[in-house]
Amino acid sequence: MGQAVDPALLAFAAELADAAGAIVRPYFRTALAVDDKADESPVTIADRQAEAALRRLIEARFPQHGIIGEEHGSLRTDAELVWVLDPIDGTKSFISGVPLFGTLIALTERGTPILGVIDQPISGERWVGARGHPSTLDGKPIRTRACGDLAAATLFSTSPDMFAPADAPNYQRLRSRVKLARFGGDCYAYGLLAAGFIDLVVEAGLKPYDYCALAPIIEGAGGRMTDWEGRPLDIRSGSRVVAAGDPALGEQARKLLLGA
Repeated sequence: MGQAVDPALLAFAAELADAAGAIVRPYFRTALAVDDKADESPVTIADRQAEAALRRLIEARFPQHGIIGEEHGSLRTDAELVWVLDPIDGTKSFISGVPLFGTLIALTERGTPILGVIDQPISGERWVGARGHPSTLDGKPIRTRACGDLAAATLFSTSPDMFAPADAPNYQRLRSRVKLARFGGDCYAYGLLAAGFIDLVVEAGLKPYDYCALAPIIEGAGGRMTDWEGRPLDIRSGSRVVAAGDPALGEQARKLLLGA
């Protein structure tokens, strides 16, 4: 399992989340210019400024650490400890005035996520997970809920359009088996899973900055987050993930997703 994450790193991650929130909040529900990146995903000045601020803080405090960010690229990715940043996960929600986006802050050790933060700067909610520590929501321990049957499960995915044509039929098989399927939420759905309100999140087309912060939170709350093949997530994992509050439920979901 490895050594528990140093509380000083947890405190620094909270500083990072505070700094990002202070930048993002004033832009929410304002008239913002929205640019399209090469992959046609939207980006705003809030995304760029927030990540730039986080990178400055990391460089000042831990100049030996690496950084991977969605908006400003990678630095020292061969370092033992690498921060992985998504200043606004859910930019489409952000620019639509929907407060279900979040700032994602992760720390990886030799590629494995060991610390994660989901910060929702509008509602003020903050999920934190770290190796050797129980996951928390606003400082209080949280647990996933037991649900061993797909027929009783609530499933979330950000969009049905995120699944490649080859994956879509198996995803629809899974969707047809659960009690309730909902779309939207981005990182917020993973926070709800960690807090015991939903049971599954299945997604595809993700990058490391989309999932690295989520895994420690899910795992520290008693759930499991893997790729579709059941492998633990690291910075080199593919784009398809399954998060399950009940590990047995995750196994059932993965079998359907792989066509078993």
